[in-house]
Amino acid sequence: MDKVFFVKESWTRRDFLNVAVAGSIALISAPDSLFAQERKRVSVATGGMGGVFFVMGGGVASLITKYGGAEAAAEVTAASVDNCKLIAAKKADIGFVMGDTGYDAFKGTGNFKGKPLPMRTLTVLYPNLMHVVTVEGKGIKKVADFKGKRVSTGAPGSGTEVKALRVLEAAGLNPDKDVKKDRLGASESAGALKDGKIDGYFWDGGVPTSSVLDLAASPGVKMMLIPHDDLIPAMIQKYGPVYYKSVIPKGVYTGITYDTPVAAVGNLLMCNTEMDEKLAYNVLKAVYDHLPELIAIHKEASNINPKDGASSKAVPYHKGAQKFFKEKGIDVPT
Repeated sequence: MDKVFFVKESWTRRDFLNVAVAGSIALISAPDSLFAQERKRVSVATGGMGGVFFVMGGGVASLITKYGGAEAAAEVTAASVDNCKLIAAKKADIGFVMGDTGYDAFKGTGNFKGKPLPMRTLTVLYPNLMHVVTVEGKGIKKVADFKGKRVSTGAPGSGTEVKALRVLEAAGLNPDKDVKKDRLGASESAGALKDGKIDGYFWDGGVPTSSVLDLAASPGVKMMLIPHDDLIPAMIQKYGPVYYKSVIPKGVYTGITYDTPVAAVGNLLMCNTEMDEKLAYNVLKAVYDHLPELIAIHKEASNINPKDGASSKAVPYHKGAQKFFKEKGIDVPT
């Protein structure tokens, strides 16, 4: 039987307020069907300030918020290695991860030795190109010349650090004995080189990277990029077919008048195996359906497309990603 409110013949102000408050409480506790449910919050693990992951991650978070049915926020992190750990612990929903680091996390090798993580690929994004940066006057023409020098190998927990150590190793150097190793992020490394505190640094990222742009354009600085494509075969032999040759074109950075052949690796957008399938699908749809907005934020996004996005063979795709790419006529492994 429906409840009926009986109205008193004479209403006082207190009577009216009491009923009004009771009605408000009833509305506040009403079932979800009466109101739109609160939008899910999504954490996007990116990288350090000064790197492309951070800028691109902010763009992805914006697209998810605008078109993906969730409230997304980009988080500053140490990048790839830490992002894998955050995703596995469900402290981040999605994250930017270099392909070699993602492969290690999935297989339980490298930094994740004996502890494979529940990771899945959402999409391949754009390539990361290894910048080996120094300045004139240091006597450094090739990676092996860093022997005895002070060099930054990237922030602890970053994909840059993983790849930098492998490049040094492929050049015949022991990273723990043959170089004086600092572990700085992109902006900090550029500042340290500019101030003469280090002899060079490694940075693995998109082209151009803002902190490298700023260094190259600094008055009195003659920046150099060191080619190292000759080291790729040794890296592949030991760590698997995740690396390939690419080129940082001349003219991208002030004063660099030559093409620089380097080691490249694909960047992945990754998630936990248990991520909601609909959310995974919506994330990809938000990104791919609105790529021009992402390109306006960073031109590396112009390298993002469904064909390359579905090209990863190292880490299986999430079921939500499989559904998205199937609609594009592309099958991906899950």
